[in-house]
Amino acid sequence: MSGPRRSERGAAAVDFVMVSVLLTTIFLALLQLGLVLHVRNVLISCASEGARAGARADAVPGEAVLRTRSLVGASLSPRYARWVSARESTVSGVRVVEVEVVAPLPVLGLLGPEGRLDVVGRAFREDQ
Repeated sequence: MSGPRRSERGAAAVDFVMVSVLLTTIFLALLQLGLVLHVRNVLISCASEGARAGARADAVPGEAVLRTRSLVGASLSPRYARWVSARESTVSGVRVVEVEVVAPLPVLGLLGPEGRLDVVGRAFREDQ
């Protein structure tokens, strides 16, 4: 027998299609996971920077929220900065400013359901 049997004709093309679909799906899933982690890390960084701005000794109320919204809007999209809040709390006897950002979880590219990603940034108050 020197060549392929008749029943195996075209099997290489079918194998190629099945393997390429599987590899493309895995690649896109890993790409989306990387995007989710990137968005989460950017939101944490922006919330922490906003908390530092609000924790300065000369900071006015609301400065943490404004700073966080501007950073998130510039880094990702204003859509991700819709729900930002700041509050002052005490952790182990030390006053801190906490900035919380609730944003969409990117499921398909940067699109996704609202309010699924919740991150908090904290900074010590300077005036203690």
